[in-house]
Amino acid sequence: MTGPRLGLRENLAQFSLLVLVNAFVGAMVGMERAILPPIAELDFHLAARTAVLSFIVVFGVTKALTNYLAGRLSDRYGRKHVLVAGWIVAVPVPFLLMWAPTWSWVLAANALLGVSQGLTWSTTVIMKIDLAGAKDRGLAMGLNEFAGYFAVAGSALATGFIAARYGLRPEPFYLGVAFVAAGLFLSAVMVKETRHHVEAESRLHGDLPPDGQPTQREIFRRTSFTDRNLSSVSQAGLVNNLNDGMAWGLFPLFFVAAQMSLEQVGILAAIYPATWGIAQLATGAWSDRVGRKWLIAWGMWVQAAGIGVVIVSQGFAGFAAGAVLLGVGTAMVYPTLLAAIGDVAHPTWRASSVGVYRLWRDLGYAVGALLAGIAADAFGLPVAMWIIAALTLGSGLVVALRMSETLHRRPPAAPGAGCIEPVDCEAMAATGRAVIVDVRSPVEFAAGHVTGAWNIPLEALETRAAELPQGLQIVTVCGKGGGRSERAAELLRSLGFASVRPLCGGTAAWLELVERGA
Repeated sequence: MTGPRLGLRENLAQFSLLVLVNAFVGAMVGMERAILPPIAELDFHLAARTAVLSFIVVFGVTKALTNYLAGRLSDRYGRKHVLVAGWIVAVPVPFLLMWAPTWSWVLAANALLGVSQGLTWSTTVIMKIDLAGAKDRGLAMGLNEFAGYFAVAGSALATGFIAARYGLRPEPFYLGVAFVAAGLFLSAVMVKETRHHVEAESRLHGDLPPDGQPTQREIFRRTSFTDRNLSSVSQAGLVNNLNDGMAWGLFPLFFVAAQMSLEQVGILAAIYPATWGIAQLATGAWSDRVGRKWLIAWGMWVQAAGIGVVIVSQGFAGFAAGAVLLGVGTAMVYPTLLAAIGDVAHPTWRASSVGVYRLWRDLGYAVGALLAGIAADAFGLPVAMWIIAALTLGSGLVVALRMSETLHRRPPAAPGAGCIEPVDCEAMAATGRAVIVDVRSPVEFAAGHVTGAWNIPLEALETRAAELPQGLQIVTVCGKGGGRSERAAELLRSLGFASVRPLCGGTAAWLELVERGA
C-alpha cells in the first residue's frame, strides 16, 4: 500500500471537491454583499454609517479570531472535523437574516457567519496546501480563492436580482439555506482528512531547524512581527481586507447616493469579487513563476488606483472600471500572500502560521469598517474612501521595502561547475575546507553515507540553506552522483553560495574509495 502523494494531479478528485466546497463557503458571504447595507437603512432605519457598518465589524472580529483557532485546531484534531463544525455553525445564519426583528439579530447572524467562515475557509485553504505540495502552491491558492470569490460575486448578483423583484427579505436568503445544506453534506460525507499529507511533506523536508518546533507564542510572534517576510505578508493581508471591508460597506451606499438602482448596485457589487475570483486563476500560477514579492506590492498599488477611480467617477461605467481595477489588484495579492506563507513556514507549523496570518488579515474587515464608518460620518463618503486608498498604497510600499522574495527559482548551472572527485573532496573535508551535504532522504542516509556529511534532503534545502556556512566549498552528494546532487548544487548557487559542486559518483564512489583504502 503506497503512502499519500503530493501534487494537484495526484490528488485531483479531492482537490476539486474542496474547490467546490469553498465555492459554497464564499456564496454564504456573497448573499449579504449587495443587500445588507440597504436593509440597514430601509428596514432598520440606521442613519449613521458607523452603525450601518457594524455588521462588518462583528463579522471581521469573529472571523479573525476563529481563523487563528482554526489553524491550531486543524493541527491538533484534524482538518475535516474543523470543516464540518464550521458548516454546522452556519445553519442558523440565513434564518436569522430573513426573520430578524431588530438589528441585533443581524449582528448575531454575522457573528455566527464570521465563526463559520473562519472555520470553513481557513480549513479549505490548509487542506489544499496539504494536498498540493510546494511545486504548485500558488496555483492551488489561486484555484481556492477563485472558487470562493467567484461564488461571492455570483451570490451577490443573484441576491441583488431577487431583491429588486421580490423585496429585500426574506426571499434573497432562501439561497443561503441551499448553500448550507450543500456545503455541510459534501464536507461531512465526501471530504477526506489531509493531515497525513502533512506528515509525508514533513518527511521530505527533513528535520526541523536546530531550535526545534516553535511554540504557538513564537509562531504568532514570527508571523506578526519578527520575520520580515511573514510579517510583511500579514500587514498586507490586513490592509487588503481593510479596503475590502470599506468596499463591502460603503460602495453600495456610494452607488445608491449616485442614483444607481438596486439591480445596478447588485451588478457593481458583483463585478469586484468576480474579477478578483477569475483573475486568481492566472495570478496564483503566475506567482509560481515570477515570484511573490512584486505581485503583492503592485497588487496593493493597483487596488489603491481602483478605489480612486470609483471615487472620481460619476456613473455606472466609471464605477465598473474602478471595481475591475480593485478586483485585479486583489487577485494579484490574495493567493500570492497565502503561497508566500507556505514558502516560509515549515509544514509542521504551517497551519498555525496560516491561522495567525488570517487573524490579522480578517481583522482588516473590522478595522476597515470602523475607520470607513467613522470617517464617512465625520467627513463624508469620498474622504473616507480616499483614506482607505492611501493606506493601501502605503501597504504596498512596506512590502517593496521590507519583504524579500520567498520563491527561489533554479537557474542553469554555472559554466565550469563540474563535479569534484572523491579523493579531492576527502582531502578538503579533512582540512576543514569543505562541507559535504547529503541530499537524500534520512532513510537512504542511514543506509550508508560519506563520513562527516550533513543530511539535508533536497526538498528541504531551500528552507534550511541558512544553516550552511558561507566561504567554504560545499559538496552536494546523492547515491550515485548526477540527478539530485546536481540539482542541489544549482539551487545553492541560486541562493548565493559561491562555491558549490556535486560529488562525482556520489556516495557509491566514496564508499568504493574507502574500501580500497585510498
